[in-house]
Amino acid sequence: MSEKPSNLPVNSDRLWGTILETAAFGATPKGGVRRLTLSQEDRKVRDWFKAACEAAGCTVTVDALGNMFALRPGRDPSRAPIGLGSHLDTQPTGGKFDGILGTLAALEVVRTLNDAGIETEAPLCVANWTNEEGSRFAPAMMGSAAFVGDFTVENILGRKDAEGVTVKEALEAIGYVGAAPVGSQPFEAFVELHIEQGPILEAENKTIGVVEHGQGIVWYDGHITGFESHAGSTPMPLRRDALATFSQIVLAVEAIARKHGPDAVGTVGEVTIANPSRNVIPGEVNFTCEFRSPHAEILKALEADFAAAVTEIAAGRKGVTVEIEQVWRKDPTHFDPKVIGAIREAAEGLGYSNRPMVSGAGHDAFNLATRMPVAMIFVSCKDGLSHNELEDATQADCTAGANVLLHTVLSLAGVANAA
Repeated sequence: MSEKPSNLPVNSDRLWGTILETAAFGATPKGGVRRLTLSQEDRKVRDWFKAACEAAGCTVTVDALGNMFALRPGRDPSRAPIGLGSHLDTQPTGGKFDGILGTLAALEVVRTLNDAGIETEAPLCVANWTNEEGSRFAPAMMGSAAFVGDFTVENILGRKDAEGVTVKEALEAIGYVGAAPVGSQPFEAFVELHIEQGPILEAENKTIGVVEHGQGIVWYDGHITGFESHAGSTPMPLRRDALATFSQIVLAVEAIARKHGPDAVGTVGEVTIANPSRNVIPGEVNFTCEFRSPHAEILKALEADFAAAVTEIAAGRKGVTVEIEQVWRKDPTHFDPKVIGAIREAAEGLGYSNRPMVSGAGHDAFNLATRMPVAMIFVSCKDGLSHNELEDATQADCTAGANVLLHTVLSLAGVANAA
């Protein structure tokens, strides 16, 4: 086995160019990207990604949920590949970097190794996971969750979006129902590069975040049923107001998260009033809610307090019912010490300032960590802003993250030979 090149860099301009090129698929007027999973925009970027990976000498396979895997052979075919990558779908008002950086940087790692004539001992496998964002279909990180067996393929294929379109129908519509069984692609380890989606690296002027842990997450769907009646002629004591009940729940979520802070957050992100009218008391409201914490005991306390609050609120609202369904739960994630060490060694070897981190956002790496050694690399994003069209990151930071990814992968895969 050859010695790992100590300072081989990725092609910064080529990486940046691919980020800007793919941002055209679903581009928004404010400079962001709207590329909902399994949409026609998603199909276009998937087609681009497949062609780019094949041009880089990879063999691309797609599984039954549309997860994409681009395999670069290694000298030792008996070893499972080192995985790297992220996702290409976005939020409805998403940016150019969330997930996209990790996927395109993984492609750039392959291109850089090709340019340098480097063969790795273990194969490499670049992944694009289906529906990481969860904005069109629930749950988030759907493709990787099914990959590790958290959901059956049949369960996921039957999930519907707000228009009633199933995952199966959406996959068929864009031509990405693959032949490979979900979960059949082996990995020896996996590394995911991502923007931080928070303000810490920027505030501390650090280049690299070495992610050691991830927050636990619990998602709920809520349904409140009251009774629609005239806004002018229904006395206040006789009202069965679904929206007023909902407002109490929103404030309860905020209070519960504050109670268990600072390592807890709670959010009501969506609400829909059925048949809204300015002079009708709302009779039906649907909403979503989530809690997050890096500590298992706090996550359990958040769940218990939320259940108690909903029961109390519903009991105080005569004639109004509140139904809460937990649609997804993920325990806090603890990443693999060996992979964490390889990331830290790569960052320090390249001279990048770094710090240990906990991920506040969820990522496909969280799911994969239940089945294989995994860790993550963070780079800064401007003002910590993400899930927004104004999301931004510098070329220098993206390049630094890709360089750390490259040298982490070389450390894990081993170098067979170099030209």
